[in-house]
Amino acid sequence: MTEASLPRGGGYAELFAQVREAGLMDRRRARYLVKILVTALVFGAVAVAFVMIGDSWWQLVTGAAFAALFVQFGFIGHDAGHLQIFASKRANDVVGYVHGDLLIGLGYGWWVGKHNAHHANPNHEERDPDVDLGVFALTEAQASGPTAPRRGPIGRFVLRHQAGLFFPMLLLEGVDLHISAVRSLVARRVPRLRLEIVLLVAHTALYFAAVFLVLSPGVAVVFIVVHQGLFGLYLGCSFAPGHKGMPMPTATEKLDPVRSQVLTSRNIVGGRVTDLVLGGLNYQIEHHLFPRMPRMNLRHARPLVRAFCDRHAIPYTETSLIESYAQGLRHLRAISAPARLGT
Repeated sequence: MTEASLPRGGGYAELFAQVREAGLMDRRRARYLVKILVTALVFGAVAVAFVMIGDSWWQLVTGAAFAALFVQFGFIGHDAGHLQIFASKRANDVVGYVHGDLLIGLGYGWWVGKHNAHHANPNHEERDPDVDLGVFALTEAQASGPTAPRRGPIGRFVLRHQAGLFFPMLLLEGVDLHISAVRSLVARRVPRLRLEIVLLVAHTALYFAAVFLVLSPGVAVVFIVVHQGLFGLYLGCSFAPGHKGMPMPTATEKLDPVRSQVLTSRNIVGGRVTDLVLGGLNYQIEHHLFPRMPRMNLRHARPLVRAFCDRHAIPYTETSLIESYAQGLRHLRAISAPARLGT
């Protein structure tokens, strides 16, 4: 079957029928409950170590461990937001609000709306909220087009050197997400305002109480900087490989549902360790095609999706983690070239 003869929807119904027949859309509740329990137990163990170590610079090691655990909690909240864990939206929301708001201090309600908009139009120059990175420019229009933001001296410096600054500025990603959560509450852009206020206040109170009761002020401040910085870096490094440097459709381009997801996404090769470290986001193509598919099933869907893409001559991008970062940085550097050259 050629591209021109593909059915309406780019053959999505055919592909979905294949994965559903293979049982890959079935819930994996037991696996998720084990994952949640194990992550909670590890968190508890690190918390006990934090108290036992006391006021010591060795706490920077526990800060790094907490950063990794916060991202793992975030992955669970991400899966709950996609309704991957339970059939009931309410049950998924309970998991999402606990892991998002209470445990890591991010606004689950705000994030779900933003993330759903991203999935509906991935990498779309005008419709994907994840394309708007503030000081960074992912498109020529963002860099120097008529709709480009006004940039002061600092903004122009960042634009010129955005490839080199990308990873260092990810250290601020966690703080930015905390601020965005608060802004969403102030603007009342969340479906359960009171619940999120209570959970975020509880998280903030418990977090600062634990840190400043156990640590002296100087160590506490450095601990927070290390913890939040590494949390943002790990989180950003987990989400960036999926789309940065991939094609970015514009309003004039009409893509069918399959191509709109596959052409804009990139998979990361690796084994079970990669699956754990990236929370299943390494199967970005399959995740975007089937956002409600449990992450444990994505690796099994990959051969079906790749075979489908091969049959219909749809480019299927898969690369190493390091190469994905290199591609993203090359894209950032190319977009900033006019600013560096003064053109």
